[in-house]
Amino acid sequence: MSDAHPIRSHGPGLSIGARIIAVVVLAAIGAVVAWLQHDAPGRSTEPRTEFTANNPPAGLPTALTAGQHLHWANCTSPPTARTGYDCATMKAPLDYRKPDGRTIDVALIRRKATGPNARRIGSLVLNFGGPGVSGVRGLPERLNQYEPLLDRYDLVSFDPRGVGATIPVRCGKTAKDTGYDGTDACAEHSGALLPYIGTSHTARDLDLMRYLLGDERLHYFGVSYGTALGGVYAHLYPSHVGRLVLEASVDPTEDLDEEQVSQVKAVQAAFDRFAAHCAARIRHCPTGDGPEEAARRMARLADRLEKKPAPAGAGRNLDADDLAYAVGDHLDLGTDGWALLAKALTALIDHNDGRLLSKGADDIGSGDRTAIPHDFSRAALTAITCADSSLRPGFERLDRDEARVKAASPVFGAAWSIGVYLCYDWPFDGERATLQVNADGAAPVLVVGGTGDPTTPYPGARHMARALGDGVGVLLTAEEEGHGTYPQNRCVKEKVDQYLRTGRTPAQGTVCRGSMS
Repeated sequence: MSDAHPIRSHGPGLSIGARIIAVVVLAAIGAVVAWLQHDAPGRSTEPRTEFTANNPPAGLPTALTAGQHLHWANCTSPPTARTGYDCATMKAPLDYRKPDGRTIDVALIRRKATGPNARRIGSLVLNFGGPGVSGVRGLPERLNQYEPLLDRYDLVSFDPRGVGATIPVRCGKTAKDTGYDGTDACAEHSGALLPYIGTSHTARDLDLMRYLLGDERLHYFGVSYGTALGGVYAHLYPSHVGRLVLEASVDPTEDLDEEQVSQVKAVQAAFDRFAAHCAARIRHCPTGDGPEEAARRMARLADRLEKKPAPAGAGRNLDADDLAYAVGDHLDLGTDGWALLAKALTALIDHNDGRLLSKGADDIGSGDRTAIPHDFSRAALTAITCADSSLRPGFERLDRDEARVKAASPVFGAAWSIGVYLCYDWPFDGERATLQVNADGAAPVLVVGGTGDPTTPYPGARHMARALGDGVGVLLTAEEEGHGTYPQNRCVKEKVDQYLRTGRTPAQGTVCRGSMS
C-alpha cells in the first residue's frame, strides 16, 4: 500500500535510482502559478470568522484538545510557502495508548479560503501520497490543482509522522543523514519512534487536527497512499466522516506481496498499450511493431545497461533498474507522457544517451500528474510501510515471491522484485496484513479510480468502495491512462468538485470517459 518501488510509490512516481524501496503510491503535482499570491484578486475582505468544534477525540487530555490552539504564523520554510501561506504546529501523543505521555509536533500548512464566511465549509485536509511525501512542501507545489476549491475551503496539509518536520525517520549512516542505509540504521537512529509512525497513528492525528481546525467532521482529499490513510480514518471515526475523496485508490484487500504483483502487472499493461500506440502512430517507433517486440527490445536494452550504464547527466548513470523506474514514471503521466517517452527511448537506444529519459522522470509532475518530489523520504516510506504490514517472510517465501514478481512482467519484473525484501528484516512488528477500512454508518465517501492506472490498479478502487461498506463507498470510474485523474479529466473534476461543494455524490458506478474510451 505504499508508494514504494519495488513497491512503486502510491502517489508520486519514484525518482531514478531507487533500489530498496520500489514502487510506492503517488500524488498529483503541479507547478504553482504566479498569480496565486496571498492577496490574489477575489479574496474576501470581510473579517474572518474562525470555526469551532464541540466533539474532541475521545480519551485525550484536555491539554491537547480544549487547551490547545493552533497558532498560525507566516511560514519560514519551504521558500515556496513564504507568501500566502500560514504554518502551525500541533501537539499530539506519540503513543495514543498513553495519551498523557510524550508528545510530538505535527507540522501543518494552510492556504486560507478566499470566499465569504457565509460560503466557507471548513478545512479540506490534503494528503498527496507516499508514504514519505511532505504535505508542507507539497501544498505550494500542487496548489493550482485545488485552487478552485479555495472559495469554499481552507486548504490544509501536513507532514505525516516520520516525514519532513514531524518526527522524521533517520535511517542513514548518521543521525542527521536523510538517506537510507538499511534497517539497522533505522533502529539505531529512530528506534524509539518506529513503532508509532504507522498509518493508524497518523489517522488519529487527523482526528485531533480536525477538531483543532474547528470542524465537526473531517473533509479530506487523499491521493494514492493518501487513500489508505483516508480509509483507515473512516474506519476509526465513521461518525466524524465529512466529505472524503479517495483518488487513485490502493486496494485494501491485498497484502504487501499481492500488491507488488498487481502493481507490476498494471505497469506492464500500461507499457503494452504505449507500445501498441507507438507502433501505430509514431514514426520510427523505438519499441518496434507492438508489445511483443517492445518486450524483446527492452530486454536487450536492459541487458546492455546492466553491463554498461548509460550517461544520464549531472554525473549520473542509468542502469537496467533505473530504466524500468524511469519508464514507469513516464507511464504515470498517461497519454501525455507517451510522445516524450518514445523520444527518450530513441535517444537511449540509438545514441546511448539517458539524459532525456532521466530528466523526464525527474520533471514529472509539471503536467498535473503525480510524482515523487526531490525531498521524498525513502526512509519514511520503508518505515511506514513496514509499520503497517505484518508480513515478515522467510527466505523460502522471499525466493518464491521474487520469482512471482519477475514472472508477472517481462519489462518491469526484475526491478520491481526487489520490493519483496522491503520488510523481511524490519526490527518491529507491523499492524496487520491488509487495511481495515469498513466504515459502517459513515457519510458517503467518494472513491475515484482510473481504468489504466499503472501504480494503483483500478480493481483497488472497486475493492475500496466495496470494503468501506454499503451506502458508504461510492465508486467513480475514469476511463483514463495514468496515475491519478483529478483534475485532468474534466468529468472527474466536475463530479469531485460538486461533491466537495454540496455533499452530493454522483450515482454509484458513474463512468467518466477519457483517453481509454
